[in-house]
Amino acid sequence: MTWLITGGAGYIGSHVVRAMAEAGESVAVLDDLTSGVRARLPEDVPLVSGSTLDRGLLDRTFAELGVTGVVHLAAKKQVGESVEQPLRYYRENVHGLTVLLEAAVAAGVSRFLFSSSAAVYGMPDVELVTEDTPCLPINPYGETKLAGEWLVRAAGAAHSLSTACLRYFNVAGATRPDLADTGVFNIIPMMFERITEGEPPRIFGDDYDTPDGTCVRDYIHVEDLASAHLAVARRLAAQPEPGDLTVNIGTGRGVSVREMSDLIGEITGRPELTPVVGPRRAGDPARVVGSTELITKELGWSARHDVRAMVESAWEGWCLHHPEARRG
Repeated sequence: MTWLITGGAGYIGSHVVRAMAEAGESVAVLDDLTSGVRARLPEDVPLVSGSTLDRGLLDRTFAELGVTGVVHLAAKKQVGESVEQPLRYYRENVHGLTVLLEAAVAAGVSRFLFSSSAAVYGMPDVELVTEDTPCLPINPYGETKLAGEWLVRAAGAAHSLSTACLRYFNVAGATRPDLADTGVFNIIPMMFERITEGEPPRIFGDDYDTPDGTCVRDYIHVEDLASAHLAVARRLAAQPEPGDLTVNIGTGRGVSVREMSDLIGEITGRPELTPVVGPRRAGDPARVVGSTELITKELGWSARHDVRAMVESAWEGWCLHHPEARRG
């Protein structure tokens, strides 16, 4: 197999590239470098700079690199931005996927792994979200991921592709500091940013129906997420007949926002910065924690890192990019 990893120079993508390459898989990367960084990639991994919307480039890339499988991570992924720019999100995430699948089918690619999201579930009112929980996304980003799943499965059934859809929960941490997420869109970097500025972290709502009143989420270390991609890719490669696998990627353990805030205060050495509580944000469900029973049953995979390891490694990466954050 030769795997083309779209979005492979991004935060998650670079971890997937390294995990697969270090395991002996042949990989190449397609990335438009709008958020990806070439330096994140091993020097011996080929990089094609461009978009999944460019059919000509895709055709040349598949032919020149002899691509036989695709790991598709390239996507726009900010929930708020998707509400403001739905046309852009549907174009990049759904039309871009359509063009990529067309090129893959034309090139005779037989394996396709799609990066989906727990955003497809919306606001589930269940203790643990399983793959059978109804998908009711509440924003354009989640809608594009669900539409992407439908498209991947339909193309797989029509063109004899073995396919997989991986529904990630909240991704955090880094294998090494230089591979850390540089965006400030998720709870951990948002709290890091506040602490770096000498301000207390923010909690949006403490009156939810949870043990401490704050939202509860499932967090997955990016290194574990990368190992899940490797496990699923190898399953696809070994399948003698086309099929589809859709699985949650998480830990199955919930962490509240207040628990996360306390842990971040401890790890950053700023426990005196007591979080301030503001009003709820629209659309925040009280609890979203994923069941990982299916992927454990199917592949024997489970997460190895706990939330402390996620925050500690994320903080090391944050300090590399924000030296002013480290006191002393």
